[in-house]
Amino acid sequence: MGYLTNDKLVIVGAGGAIGSTMVQLALAMKLTPNVCLYDVYAPAMEGVIEEMFHCGFDGANLVATTDPAVAYKDAKYIISSGGAPRKAGMTREDLLAGNCKIAEELGKNIKTYCPNVKHVVVIFNPADLTGLVTLLYSGLKPSQVTTLAALDSTRLQSAIAKKFGVLQSEVTGCATYGGHGEQMAVFGSKVKVAGKPLHDLIGTPACTEEDWEALKVATTKGGAKIIELRGRSSWQSPAYCSIEMIQSVMGGERFRWPAGTFVNNEKYQNIMMAMDTTLDENGCTFKMPEGTPEEMAKLDASYEHLCKMRDELVTLNIVPPVSEWSKVNPNL
Repeated sequence: MGYLTNDKLVIVGAGGAIGSTMVQLALAMKLTPNVCLYDVYAPAMEGVIEEMFHCGFDGANLVATTDPAVAYKDAKYIISSGGAPRKAGMTREDLLAGNCKIAEELGKNIKTYCPNVKHVVVIFNPADLTGLVTLLYSGLKPSQVTTLAALDSTRLQSAIAKKFGVLQSEVTGCATYGGHGEQMAVFGSKVKVAGKPLHDLIGTPACTEEDWEALKVATTKGGAKIIELRGRSSWQSPAYCSIEMIQSVMGGERFRWPAGTFVNNEKYQNIMMAMDTTLDENGCTFKMPEGTPEEMAKLDASYEHLCKMRDELVTLNIVPPVSEWSKVNPNL
């Protein structure tokens, strides 16, 4: 089997656990042979590229560099995990200022070295804000920059599957929308468990109201649970889901989960948040989620939380006031 494309894919933060796993997955899943590893810390990245050579991937054309001019030149796809990871006791929001400065640099590097890039996926936390900052400074169109939000939906699916003792694939319709932080909106109204609507099971001995509330907490705190269990932030699941995202915009298999995307409509303005998205060769398109009044109210609350963090970025002088964004990026 050949590769999906020959276009250049850049993995930012390639020396880290997430980045190195993404490099391996991109080659194993036959996305492209042309993968560039970029990291500011050379020894770790050079160790990763040696390991990739030792895997013996057919036709792999790998480059490792600490020079952004080399890394981004002619890039067509980029995935960045190049921020500080979350540690025990931290929320995603605790990383706001430092990682958003890194996102500003990422956006400016894209604008300088690869303005013709096709798609960028941002996965370092808080992803809703780092993605927004990247989009602003890159000059790209909103459809060209997405953020990783899928883990919340897969964690919901996993929690429900464990609760009912079924295969994860037997739980369908799982989605969380809004922010990627613990204020995300968990939608259960379209979930089915082995073909039965979850709505019909909640409030029965099989799943009491208290059980459902616990499942929602397990979803929103799924990342913190990984840190508790493994002593570090998750890396395998974000790596896999983000490679699936890039695969879909390369024209490969459809991405099954929500993605974070730029939203500016009559209800939500100038924000990056998880919506009911479609990823394909045209980039990202979205429609508004549909849910119960309670679910939509949770989505509204998640949006308000994101707006407060966005406005904090203005206060920190990381981004200008929203009214001036079109001067930085005419596509906004």
